[in-house]
Amino acid sequence: MNKYKLVAIDLDGTLVRSDQSISPRTITTLMQVQQMGVKVAVASGRPTFGTAHVADALQLEKFGGYVMSYNGGEIYDWGTKTLLHAQTLDKNIIPYIYVCAKEHGMPIMTYIGKEVVSEVADNEYIRYSVMRNHMTLRKVDDFVTTAHEAGIVKCIIVGDPSLLPALEAEMQESLKGKAGVFRSEPFFLEIVPVGIDKAQGLSILLDKTGMNPSDLIAFGDGYNDIPMLQFAGTGVAMGNAAQEIQKAADLVAQSNDDDGVALTLEKLILRPLDKPC
Repeated sequence: MNKYKLVAIDLDGTLVRSDQSISPRTITTLMQVQQMGVKVAVASGRPTFGTAHVADALQLEKFGGYVMSYNGGEIYDWGTKTLLHAQTLDKNIIPYIYVCAKEHGMPIMTYIGKEVVSEVADNEYIRYSVMRNHMTLRKVDDFVTTAHEAGIVKCIIVGDPSLLPALEAEMQESLKGKAGVFRSEPFFLEIVPVGIDKAQGLSILLDKTGMNPSDLIAFGDGYNDIPMLQFAGTGVAMGNAAQEIQKAADLVAQSNDDDGVALTLEKLILRPLDKPC
């Protein structure tokens, strides 16, 4: 008998392949899992709108699944489009983040609705975010005022992967107790409300749905997935994840380009009597 009630899946590097597609096998497997009554939650650092096309491809609305975006900053019941939880960045620290980015010569961006918002339009990392999230770019003259008026979940400083670690360490120290600071990609430095991570988001979701961590299997490949992998009853790191991330998980799947999610779900849920991974 299947022991899982919820499957939480990171997108980039986990569910999504290197070419930004989801394999037919993975989609079929997730359909079969949902038909068994197991819920699926997309658990991503992407903005909510940037996950919508994936949620629709997996038919989360039909099966009553969930979207946990912004690393847990927003949680939606996708079946009813009900916002279950939301948390925004402290407006008082946005000017500091902006100045910090400027002083290091790096662009800053955020997400508002269906748009990527920045004072910079011609930047490869910002264009990558626009493409990956299926969003449009809005260039503004005053980032801080725009962010204040909208109320945002996070800011992202983009730049040279060799330079961001030093800035990350600096901002982690200066924003301690005020915001979370981490790299979701080598070229993305994210600043989010204090305490936000995927484990906290899933804890909130489980509380609202009457589930326990033992009911949860979670898949991820990034450093921001480690809390989720450790929180879940079964944490599965992808084969393309760094060794540190794999060590934090209970199981290691095949890579995102080799149907790692599908193969693991086939063994653990669709055919649970097979030899474990």
